[in-house]
Amino acid sequence: MSIVLTDFARLRLFPREPRRNTIQDTTADEFQRHLNEVEPLKVLDGYAPFCKLHVHRNWTSTRCLSVPITDANRHLLRSDYEARTREELPVLVRWFEGIDPPVAAFLVVILYSRDQLATEGTRIDADWGVVGCMYTAEPEETPMAPITMLRNALGVEEGGSGVPLDRAAYARSVEFWRNHANWRG
Repeated sequence: MSIVLTDFARLRLFPREPRRNTIQDTTADEFQRHLNEVEPLKVLDGYAPFCKLHVHRNWTSTRCLSVPITDANRHLLRSDYEARTREELPVLVRWFEGIDPPVAAFLVVILYSRDQLATEGTRIDADWGVVGCMYTAEPEETPMAPITMLRNALGVEEGGSGVPLDRAAYARSVEFWRNHANWRG
């Protein structure tokens, strides 16, 4: 099985201007090589048959991406309307500023199959393409954000995958993200 970083993931995980809330201590090429050479601790099914999650021990100093919301940090939450790419519609997002999360114990790499990526207009020369990565304390998936589920249900033309909304998964996502937020640094 071969894995490559998609351009979408490369820009988000390894931006030109490094940020504290992206992958640390490795280059995009080293990260890709690690994924191809080191067996994951486990492989989880993603939200659709074309999606797999490879759980790796964190070999970097990358910090957990989501943090519980508490009375002590609620005042540090920020929000704005943003789009991930120029083609996507802006959606409401929120994040923490001014916090120092713990180092993640695991990197949960989100992979899409070559066929699904082709359906979405991305051609790769590998079996699987990285579309994202979760930095977590536990070797489990962080629930997909509700807005990402909605975007996926809107279809490929709106930046999604075309997977219909699963109401039960959406409710679990809302419960998690009601009590957690990502951070920026």
